Amino acid sequence: MPDSQVREKTPVDFWFDPLCPWAWMTSRWMLEVEQVRDVEVRWHVMSLSVLNEDKLDELPEHYRELVGPKGLGPVRVVVAAQQKFGDEITGKLYTALGTRFHNQGLGATREAIADALAELGLPADLIHSADSDEYDEVLRASHGDGIDRVGQEVGTPVISVPGADGQDVAFFGPVVTPAPRGEAAARLWDGTLLVASTPGFYEIKRTRTQGPVFD
Repeated sequence: MPDSQVREKTPVDFWFDPLCPWAWMTSRWMLEVEQVRDVEVRWHVMSLSVLNEDKLDELPEHYRELVGPKGLGPVRVVVAAQQKFGDEITGKLYTALGTRFHNQGLGATREAIADALAELGLPADLIHSADSDEYDEVLRASHGDGIDRVGQEVGTPVISVPGADGQDVAFFGPVVTPAPRGEAAARLWDGTLLVASTPGFYEIKRTRTQGPVFD
């Protein structure tokens, strides 16, 4: 196909917190969508700790432990890597972290973070960013950019896509497990865009009957 006829890929902005197993599932689906639709994912950070910082006392204890101040550690490491090595490292580090946290069941341990950094050849001392607020202003700006598109009553992930009318179409989710593959991934993408771009559409939901299925 001549260069003049090559279709430009649609950018899909994806906000994630590496702690969240459901965002992880959605992110793996989006990588599949990249293979079957003309889209290109751009990765951005958000934080469940920031999202919930004013309502920790209202949360169940087990969730409060997850999204309390210590929950900032992994996403801080991602932000530090992005600031030092560019945007392209963001998705790669997310994959390295998420594979360990979720697929391998290691959780967000210091050892898992260090191993992810080593896999990508990143400096080992980046792990100290987990305890530093050096890039928190950048983190909060990225978080705010994503949340401002959908409102406070959501979690992670947030996805934003340019709409046909020039206005971005943004939404939380979809929450799905296991991550659809091939044509199933394409159908879910097409359907999600269809409902999300409908004026006045806000929500579809049903009770979860199983947890994330990692493969």
